[in-house]
Amino acid sequence: MKLKGTLISVFVVLSAFLSFGENKKQEKPNVLFITIDDLNDWTTIFDKNNPIQIPNIEKLASRGAFFTRAYCSSPACNPSRASVMTGTRPHKTGIYGNSSDWRGALPKIKTIQRYFKENGYFVCGSGKIFHHHKDWAFHDNASFDEYLMMDINEPYPDKKLNSLDWYGSRNTDWGPWPDDIKKTADYRTAQYAIQKLNQKFDQPFFLNVGIYKPHSPFFAPREFFDKYPSENVVMPQIPEEDMKDLPEGAKELVKPTNWFWDGMIKAEKQDSTAYKDYVQAYQACASFADAMIGNIIDALDKSPYKNNTIIVLWSDHGFHLGEKQHFEKFALWEKTTHIPFIIIAPGLTKRKTIIEKPVDMTTIYPTLCELCGLEIPEHTDGFSLAPLLKDTATEIPPALMTYMKGNHAIRTERWRYIQYADGTEELYDHKNDPNEWNNVAQNEENKAVIERLKKYIPKENAEQVPDL
Repeated sequence: MKLKGTLISVFVVLSAFLSFGENKKQEKPNVLFITIDDLNDWTTIFDKNNPIQIPNIEKLASRGAFFTRAYCSSPACNPSRASVMTGTRPHKTGIYGNSSDWRGALPKIKTIQRYFKENGYFVCGSGKIFHHHKDWAFHDNASFDEYLMMDINEPYPDKKLNSLDWYGSRNTDWGPWPDDIKKTADYRTAQYAIQKLNQKFDQPFFLNVGIYKPHSPFFAPREFFDKYPSENVVMPQIPEEDMKDLPEGAKELVKPTNWFWDGMIKAEKQDSTAYKDYVQAYQACASFADAMIGNIIDALDKSPYKNNTIIVLWSDHGFHLGEKQHFEKFALWEKTTHIPFIIIAPGLTKRKTIIEKPVDMTTIYPTLCELCGLEIPEHTDGFSLAPLLKDTATEIPPALMTYMKGNHAIRTERWRYIQYADGTEELYDHKNDPNEWNNVAQNEENKAVIERLKKYIPKENAEQVPDL
């Protein structure tokens, strides 16, 4: 009997030890990684008076750290996303354009998803994570255990909703569509994430969610257009003289997209409400994206993973709605590069933490590694934000943005300095000019500012990698 009792005691202790080991294994945090396409800063998360309503993302920001000055690495889908997923900077890799073969340029670099996968995480996802070039040719299968591949565009209407058949492509369209929200790609993306959050895992997970809207075509169900009645749509401010102080470098960089603005001027002659309808549709799409994210966060909050999941939310770049007579991205101004960025790390971030220091998205890879107890790979160009999350007074370098070879922008808390490949410059004082209407680079009193910021401009720039 004594031996039997001893064996039972050993069994209990052993069981407790194994259980403890299993619990310790489960203590490694999960990651919910949310990226949004083309969401700019004209939203209520930055200013309650802004017209674009994103209440779910606002609520999410209040749960952790919201970076008021966060910037993409590059204002185009492919270089921005490749930079985040690999932790590298465009000027070092040569991944500058939406057709640049990022995997061909970095054949041995492990994406953040693959790195987590090889370190014990179940990595899955849906929607747009890598750029959707050539029917997902840039998607990296080796980065995932499971991925829901699908067409990110819901079925197009039989003909363009805006009746501007000559204007751009089928993507240069906007209006209420489709009639059923379940037909949209983003709804299916969200549903995949919700299903995963209702699933039982025996290892930590890294769940990727790529919300496509407000990317064009600007289609969203009618209910989201109803949030922005046509008669109340707020339009961008476009001063007549705003373009006069732009240097040649700026004009050359945006020249390939001039057709978009010129086309809208022509479109308004055909339909006087075309521009207003375009802006309304973008706003509706942003609210639609916000609703899908709200559904995902609700599912997380109802799951057993609520208190052990790091949430990261970011947009791949900003978006112009006519400011500086420019549409889309593909420029180095504030509107093209300023993005929402949120980190919620249980046990570390405090509620309603506001971080005003400028950061760029090369920080995501090393930050998630440190937060999850993984060694930061040597190939990453950015730095971890963990110290800043602990102490918002931590000193960090300014944010760096790059678009095409030799064009860079530096952002401090007060200044945006842009240097183009031809050596021409822009300088904006955000303390006095938050809309970037006055280029003060030529002002004598700003020479010292420019010299200080020039030190952060890359001295060497890789050649652009071949297109795929």
